[in-house]
Formats: sequence, structure tokens, C-alpha cells
Amino acid sequence: MSRTTLPAAALATAALVAAALAVTTSGSAAPHPELTSDGADGAGGADGSGASVPFVEHEAETAAHNGVVIGPDHTQGTLASEASGRRAVTLSGQGRHVEFTLTAPANALVLRYNVPDGTAGTAAVHVDGTKLADLPVTSKYSYLDTPHIAGSTTHHLFDESRLLLGRDLPAGAEVKVQLDAGSVARLTVDLVDFEQVAPAAAKPAGAVSITDHGAVPGDGRDDADALARAIGAARASGAQVWIPADEFEVRRGLPIDQVTVRGAGMWHSVLRSDNPFLNHGQVAGNIRLHDFAVLGEVTERVDDRPDNAYHGPLGANSVISGLWMQHLKVGIWTMSGTTSNAVIENNRFLDLLAAGLNFNGRVTDSVVRDNFLRNTGDDALAMWSVGANARDRFEDNTVVQPNLANGIAIYGGADITVRGNLVRDTNALGSGIAISNQAFLHDGSFSPLAGTTVVASNTLVRTGAINPNWGSSHPHGALRVDSYDTPVTTPISLTDNRFVDSPYSAIQVVDGSGRGNAVTSLSVDGASVEGVGTVVLQAETRGQGRFTGVTASRVGASGVYDCGGGFVVTRGSGNSGWDGRWADCGSWPPRTDPGPAPTTTTTALPAGNVALGKPVVVSGAVDGHRGANVVDGDARTYWESPSGAFPQEVAVDLGAVRQVRRLVLKLPADPAWGARTQTIAVSGSVDGTSYRTVVGATGHRFDAASGNAVTIAVTGEHRHVRLTFTGNTGWAAAQLAEFEVHAS
Repeated sequence: MSRTTLPAAALATAALVAAALAVTTSGSAAPHPELTSDGADGAGGADGSGASVPFVEHEAETAAHNGVVIGPDHTQGTLASEASGRRAVTLSGQGRHVEFTLTAPANALVLRYNVPDGTAGTAAVHVDGTKLADLPVTSKYSYLDTPHIAGSTTHHLFDESRLLLGRDLPAGAEVKVQLDAGSVARLTVDLVDFEQVAPAAAKPAGAVSITDHGAVPGDGRDDADALARAIGAARASGAQVWIPADEFEVRRGLPIDQVTVRGAGMWHSVLRSDNPFLNHGQVAGNIRLHDFAVLGEVTERVDDRPDNAYHGPLGANSVISGLWMQHLKVGIWTMSGTTSNAVIENNRFLDLLAAGLNFNGRVTDSVVRDNFLRNTGDDALAMWSVGANARDRFEDNTVVQPNLANGIAIYGGADITVRGNLVRDTNALGSGIAISNQAFLHDGSFSPLAGTTVVASNTLVRTGAINPNWGSSHPHGALRVDSYDTPVTTPISLTDNRFVDSPYSAIQVVDGSGRGNAVTSLSVDGASVEGVGTVVLQAETRGQGRFTGVTASRVGASGVYDCGGGFVVTRGSGNSGWDGRWADCGSWPPRTDPGPAPTTTTTALPAGNVALGKPVVVSGAVDGHRGANVVDGDARTYWESPSGAFPQEVAVDLGAVRQVRRLVLKLPADPAWGARTQTIAVSGSVDGTSYRTVVGATGHRFDAASGNAVTIAVTGEHRHVRLTFTGNTGWAAAQLAEFEVHAS
């Protein structure tokens, strides 16, 4: 059995207990495709869209398949509850498959999957009908047992496997994950990320290669001494350490200070290590780690082992960027010293048994931004203010499926900011975002919340859950403010956050210890609550808060649950949809499914082009080439934008929110139209005002020799579909003859 276990003795260790004890689960209705990165380029920003990522995420349940869809489910410990979007596709038996149509070029993929406990083998990857490779799959890193947690004690059910395809696939290519003869007997596919990986970078001039100091790739021997010698030589000469494009074993943690370690890229340079970098005490800083992978073999969470990609303080002015961290306990854990002005950015934290990152003590003026985290076994991103954190920021990160904790957790600290993050599908024991005065340690080293805590412009999708440690039915909200060990008396500012399909409440105010500690300075401004299973506000302790511009729809039970000793709600202007109050304090409000996506009932598309004859809006037109030409069914007539100015846009109103799967774009088939490539992005909207990216800006070649037509695979439910043109190699304007929208 490849079952991993958390020993009971490890629970007494302070270093990682924090996130293990403060957590929650989530579940909800079917996912909103516009809130996933399906078909998008991952462009992030401080609007709650999360990290900018170079891959496109395709959910299995929205792809073509002959398997069985599982979910949605929010029950702790079930396979569907740990799937992205709470749904996945199970394949059983030879010939079963999931087929994905690429919406952008790719030469690499990441499969997120589950196989039964005790299983190891392969799944086949086919491209356009031809088998390309066998992808390894295993349960080795899954099925974590945590017997100290009430309720289900086995979790961490999915894992991920990556593959460089060895060839460039164009948009429109069809990639099939299939069970062939010799494949595993059963495979559950959650999603596949497709990525166009850049070639390996060249060695910087003057860099000190670890191979020059004795490291030998792929020989199965420990290269720790060679890496240590290279670090020493580089620091002495002021040069960088270079990790070539290959795999190297590092079997012990090495101290590092005032040196840069750089690889050829996270897909190319690999350290096979459970802990390559280990600082037990204070360092000066200026540590720079760039562009390589740390792939571990950690199958057991033991909290007194530093099984982390980086463990220890970072000193001043350090940077960790472009790292891939997988199969470890933690990605980055700062402790045993001070860290200031650190930047942690553009990393991937995958399949970790505990936290993704924890700013643990005496971290100041540091930022964690544009990182992607999926399948962590504790808080994905945490600040634990042991020794006073201050002025730190979590910005524009994407967190998906932390399976035993919060998406983002702030435990104390002064003037902390959480902004622009996207958190999806928290599962078991935690909220999407938790702001807490839970100390975990009671030796006086913890610094409670101080200054102003800002939580702004985040999007929380299907976050919040039952916490079995608090009783069999005690729910956590999508965003939790918790006066666990001491009252929260300093300002907590929640501004312009979005809550989508929260299985329980959107905002929770609670004293998790049950002592009645107050939350006295809460302000909520501009929240959009789009589906909650119980209430909008779950108030369980004393205090007060002011709520302005909080709008709610699809509310399950009532607006407010207030059974915690008198939390005073002051209502400013602009509130709507949450006026009611749950009257029965002897029971929790029953959870109901928030129901379908916002505003309008989804209408299935009829066969054919549903955009035909529909209203069109364009950014501009010239010489009679009006926008209406793109929906007139005649490819001889066309729209052309004003010359010499990009971007240009054309948007069609389908008349109702509809499922959309395919766009066909045409230019006149006349051979006089020379071949050209137009760069086009696709976005969708349910209301014509708020658009979300469906397919990022991609070059599409139009060639009369092949019909002058382009097909773009899309996903989602939209009423308005918009094309944004940012380039045309054949003319100094955007051009389009037909804009077809199809369901199949």
C-alpha cells in the first residue's frame, strides 16, 4: 500500500502545527467556466483573477470523453470533493479516454489524476489519433492519513505528472489521455494543463556550473557536495551557480547565503531532493534562486523534518522566482531568523503534504505574488507571526484545492495585505481566506493582528466547508475573521471581494476558541456574493462591523446568522439581497445548492451558428465594412476596423446565456486575399459589462488555400462573446467576414 501517514508524535512539533489545526473544506454547484483558466492565457492582475501563468487549464468534465463524471461533491475525503471544480472523469478499462482540444499551441502537459491506492503504472497520451507517449501515474504520493482530524482521515487523493511532448502542437490539436493495453486499470482525470515551454536557457557568462565541481547528471549518486563546492566558489568570485538542463540528486540540505543559483528553466533543470537548501540560523540575505525544479520523494508528513525546497530565514533582499516545487512537505518555510524585502514570485507549488509557503516569524516588507499553488496539504499561503511579521503582502496568486486547510491564512502580523488573489475549491477544515489571531504557541512569541489588515479584490470560488474539529456540522465561511486567542481590535478592511458559489456562508466572524473574544473594527465594502449555501454573514462572536455596497444573489437560507453574543451590523448604502435573519439559533441553517450561474437561465444552443443575425457591436468600421457583416451568413462581405490602430473589438449578443464550445472565424475565400495571421483574444460575459478571458491572445492564420477559416475551441456559458484583435500581418486593421458561434 502506498499510503502516507502523519505520525501522532509529529503533532506536538510547533513548526508546522499552525496550518494543520486551522483549516476548512468546500464544495458547490457546477463550476463557472469563466472563473477557471480554461482557454485563457492566465493573465492575472489585482482584480481577483490571480496569477499570470503560461499554461491553459482544461477540465476533464468539459472535454470529450467516454468515462463517468463524478461529482459535484463537498464531502470531506471524497474523490470528487478534492477535484478542481468538484468534478472529474473516471476511466475504467481499456479504450476509455478523455480528449482535449488545444486552444493554444503547446509542447508540454501536466495531468492531474487519481489512481487507486497501491497503484503504479502509466496512462497513454495520444495526439491527433497517434500514440505519443506513456505518462507515469502512481498513488505513491497520495492517500495521506491524518488520524488526529475528526471525520474522514484520508485525503490528498490527487497527484500530478508532467511530460514534455517533444513536438509543438498547434491550437486545434486533439490530445487524448487514454487507457491502452498495459495502462493502469482505473484512472480519474481531473484536468490537464497544456503549456508552450521555452527552450532551455543558456548558461550565463561567468557562471559556475555544478558539473565543473563534480556533479554528474542522472547517475543516481548524491551531488550535494558538488553543489556545495559550486556555491562556495560562486560566492567567493561574485558569480552565479549554474544548474544545467538535466537531473541531479541532492540528498542533504545545504546552507546558502549571498549567492544566486540559476537553472535553465523549471522544466529543464531538476534537483531531485527533499530539502536542497537549509539555513538553521540567521543569514545576511541576497539569496537568489531562479528557474529550476525541486522534485522530492516525500510520502510522509513529519513536522520536525525540514522536507522543504527552502527552509530557514532569507535575510534581506532575497528572491525566489521560477521554481517548480513538488512532492515535498512544504515549498518555502521561513523560520529561525529574520526575512526582509523578500520577493517570492512566478513559482509553482504542487502536490505538497503541508503548506505551500509560510512566512513564519519576523518577516517584514516582503511580497508573494504571481505564484500558482495546487493540491497542498495545509494552508497554501500562510503568514504566521511568530516574532512579529509586518507590512507583508500576498498579491495576485492562484490557489486551487488546498485539501486540508485554508487557501490563504494570516495568523497575526501588522499591516498585512491580501490582494488580487484567486482561491478555488478549499477542502476540509479551512476557508478561502482566513484572518486570525490564533497563536498556536503560547510562549509570548506570537504577535496578534495590528495596524490595518487589508483584504481586497480577491475572488473566492467554492470556498468554505464543515470543520469536523469544531463539531460534525459547524461550517466555515469563504472568508473568516477569527479572534481565536485574542480579540481583533484593529481595523480589518474587506474591499471589493467576490464570493462565488460558497457552499456555506460568504463572510464569517467567529471566536474559534469559544471564549467570546470580540471583533470590533470590521469594514466590508463592495462585496459581490454570487451564490451561498446558507447565509451571507455568519456572525458567531461579539463586536461590530460596517457593511456598504454588499450585494448578494442566490442566497440559500437567509441573509444573516447571528447567534454568537451580539455582533452589531451597521448597514451603509448599496446593500441588497441579504436582509433576512436566520431565527433558529438552536440549529445551523440547512445548506442548499446555490443553484446555476448568475443572472439568466442557461439556454442550450440549437444546432448550427447561433450568432447568425444577432446584434453586433464593433470598436469602429471603415468604407461600409460594417460590423453587421460578420453575422449575415455571407463570407463575401466583411467587417474592417479603422486602419493603423489596435486593439479593435467585435462582440456579438447571443440573446441569452448559452453554452459555447466553438467559434468559427472566416475571411472571404477569394484567393486574392493573401494569407495573414491575426492575433485574437476571446472573452465572454453574461451581462455585456463584465467580461472574462476565455482564450488568451493567440495568432490565427487565415489562408484562402484552406478556406480562409479558423476554428477556436472555447468553454463556458456566455451571452456576449467578444473578439479582441491586437495584430494582423496582412493589413493594418482587424478584418472578419463571419463570426460563428456553436455549441459543439
